[in-house]
Amino acid sequence: MHRIAVVVVCPVLSFDVSIPLMVFNSAADYEVRVCTARPGPLATVGGPDIVVPDGLETVAGADTVIAVGSGGEPAPPEVLDALRQAAARSARIASLCTGAFVLAQAGLLDGRRATTHWGLADDLAARFPAVDVQPGLLFVEDGGIFTSAGAAAAIDLCLHLVRLDYGAAVANAAARLAVVPPVRPGGQAQFIETPLPPERGASLAATRAWALARLDRPLTLTDLAAHASTSVRTLTRRFHAETGMSPLQWLLQRRIDRARELLETTDLPMDHVAGQSGLGGADSLRKHMIARVGLTPTAYRATFTRLPTGSSS
Repeated sequence: MHRIAVVVVCPVLSFDVSIPLMVFNSAADYEVRVCTARPGPLATVGGPDIVVPDGLETVAGADTVIAVGSGGEPAPPEVLDALRQAAARSARIASLCTGAFVLAQAGLLDGRRATTHWGLADDLAARFPAVDVQPGLLFVEDGGIFTSAGAAAAIDLCLHLVRLDYGAAVANAAARLAVVPPVRPGGQAQFIETPLPPERGASLAATRAWALARLDRPLTLTDLAAHASTSVRTLTRRFHAETGMSPLQWLLQRRIDRARELLETTDLPMDHVAGQSGLGGADSLRKHMIARVGLTPTAYRATFTRLPTGSSS
């Protein structure tokens, strides 16, 4: 059982507190506990009060410690001490949104790359010059410490941690159960500009689901536009507004995700993995895995395989 302590620092959004509960409770083998310096009722920003039952003693037994909230305000000294002690014993440390300020106050981000909500990235960089702030990224990992941008990016980071712990199949199942999109790569840009709403309120979710069921087949912009009953130009504009990617970028990322899942959970030959994920042949699979993941398919399988010993596809 992987134990997670969510450390709440006011001011905090109730939604931010709910994110790790939603994601990790949608996956198996996690025990998630919410704690704070002073347990009991806590006021949230723009939402209802929440009751945090546990104190910081919860941090001492946690495998992963996630800082949530603060809005850039000073964190209680006892919180900073608990985070430093967790890092010293090699617990995995993470922050969601403005929780990066808490990690920075604890000195845990000195000399490391980190991110936070784009609107506060300049403030983080100015107040903590020893931190290498990456304002354009969804989430960042440096030396076992993870930081995320706001809201949806926090979900992405939590799903990424599930993937690291239990593999792509479990992470994708957790995403489906939580009714959120599959994890996006941390190197993807934050959505700094406000996305335009889909024209006439028609979402492209159905078209994306249709494409996901056909990743092993050739799919063109014309095919996607035809399914969405729109023009290629409108499809491209609406796709970027909803996902932050062009249709073909999104399709490639989903195919790489499918390949990673197959590499983790099957012993299929590389040509079959490539074919079932729509990446062509083994050479194409290798090229895309190195470019997007930084590992060859063989190295990725050896590192992240979830195939039970003695089983076969």
